[in-house]
Amino acid sequence: MPPHPIAMVLICGLLVSGCAIQPEPLTAEDLSVFAADKQARVTAEQEPLAGQLTLDEAMARALKYNLDKEVEVMHAIVAEQQLRVAHFSLLPGAVSNAGYADRSNYSGGSSVQIIGPRELGSQSLTSSTSSELQVKTADIKFSWHILDFGLSYIRARQAADEVLIAEETQRRVIARMLENVRTAYWRAVSSTRLSRRLKSMETRVASALADSRSLEQSGRASPLTALTYERELVEIQRELRKLAGELSSAKAQLAALANLDPGQPYEIAMPSHYREPKNVGMSVSGMIVTALENRSELREVAYRKRINAHDAEAAILKMLPGISFDASPAWNSNTFLYNSNWVAWGAQASWNLINVFSYPERRAEVEAKDALLDARALAVTMAVMTQVHVGRARLYHARRNYATAERYYNVQQRILRHIRSSLDGGKVSEQTAIREEMNTLVAMVKRDMAYAELQSAQAGLLTSMGIAPGEHLLANQMTIAEIKSAISEPVRFASR
Repeated sequence: MPPHPIAMVLICGLLVSGCAIQPEPLTAEDLSVFAADKQARVTAEQEPLAGQLTLDEAMARALKYNLDKEVEVMHAIVAEQQLRVAHFSLLPGAVSNAGYADRSNYSGGSSVQIIGPRELGSQSLTSSTSSELQVKTADIKFSWHILDFGLSYIRARQAADEVLIAEETQRRVIARMLENVRTAYWRAVSSTRLSRRLKSMETRVASALADSRSLEQSGRASPLTALTYERELVEIQRELRKLAGELSSAKAQLAALANLDPGQPYEIAMPSHYREPKNVGMSVSGMIVTALENRSELREVAYRKRINAHDAEAAILKMLPGISFDASPAWNSNTFLYNSNWVAWGAQASWNLINVFSYPERRAEVEAKDALLDARALAVTMAVMTQVHVGRARLYHARRNYATAERYYNVQQRILRHIRSSLDGGKVSEQTAIREEMNTLVAMVKRDMAYAELQSAQAGLLTSMGIAPGEHLLANQMTIAEIKSAISEPVRFASR
C-alpha cells in the first residue's frame, strides 16, 4: 500500500527542518583561545635579538619575520599550488564505478508477436529473466575531450601568470617594507638620542626655571628680564617636546616591521657618525628606464594583458566542435551474461552553437579588457615616471636640508663651547649656558631628523626605481647573519 500523501509531507518537513543550519557565533572561550594562540605564535620560532638593533639587523629581521611580507609569501604559495592543480586538468578523465543491486523478485519479461498468422499482440514467449536478483558491477571509464584539453591548457598558462603576479606583489611589499624600515630606524636613532639628552637636561631646566622665578620675586633682577628668559626656556622646552612627540612612535614602528615583541624593550645601535648616502649615478632617463623595467606594478599589468590574450584564445576554442574519446573496461557478476567482462569504446562529437553566436560579444569583452589594461599601463607608466622625478627632487632637497641642519648644528656647537668657556670665567650665567645647551639639543635633533629624511628620500628613490636590497633572497631559508651579510653589500647601479 503506498504511503499516505500527508505522511510523506510530514516526513519531508521534518527532514528539511532537521537540515536547517543556524548561525553559531564564537563563544567568549573560543575567542580567548584563538587570541591566546595567535599572541603566542606571532613572535614564536624567531632568533632572539642579541645586543643592539642595527639597520642591517632590522632589515634582515623584516625580510625573514615580517608578517605582512609573510602574507604575500603565502599568496604566492597558494598561486603555485593552484598551478599544480591546474596541471591535472590536462590529463584524461578516469572514473571508477562499482555498484551492487538487489531486488525482492525477478524482473522477468515477455514479448508479443507483431507479425505472422496469429492475432497481433499475442504473447510469443513464456515470461523469463536474464538477470540475477543480486548483481555487482564495476567499470573504469577513461575519457578525453580534445576541446576541454585545449581550454585546460590555456587556463593552466593563465594560472602560471597568476604565480608571477603574486611574486610581483611580494616584491612590491618587500620594497615598501624595507623603505619603511630604513625610515623608522633613523627616526628611532633620533628619538633615542633626544630622550637620552632630555633626561639629563630636565633637572637642570627645572632648576633654571625655579631660579628665574626666584630672581623675579626677590627683585634681584628685572621682572621683564626674568620673564623673557623663562619664556625662552619654555619655548625651547616646548619645541623639544614637540620633536620628541613626532619621534615617539619610531621605535614601536621599527619593532613591528622587524616583528619584535611590542612589549620587549630593545636598544638601538647608535652610529658614531653620519655618512651621506652615495649618489645613484644615473641620468634621469636612465632612472626612468630602470623604473619602467623593474617596477612590479608595470610587470603585473603586462601579465594581466597576457592573461587577457589567453582569454581571446579560449573564446576562439569554444566555437569549435568538441570531440571526446571514451574507453571503459567493465565487469558484471550476472551469470546470465555470455560475456561478463568486456571493453567498450567510442567517440562523440558535440558542438555548442550558442558559443558561435556569442563569440562576437566575447571578443568585444576581451578587447574592452585589453583597452582597459592598456589604459592602466599608461597610467602606471605616468605614475612611475612622476614618482622618479618626485623622488629625485625629494632627495635633492633632503640633501640641502641636511647640509643646512649640519652647518647650523656645527655653529651652535661652537657657540656652546664659547658659552661654556665664558661660564668658567664667570662672564655668563648658568641660565644662559642652559639655554644654549637646549638650543644645541634642538639643533642636534633637527640635524638627526634631517638625516632620517635624507635616508628616507634615498630609499624612496630606489623604491621608485624598483630597486630593493635583498628582495630576491630566500629569507625564510636563511639565518639572520646570512641575510645581513647579503644585504650589506652596496647596491651597484649601471649608468645609462
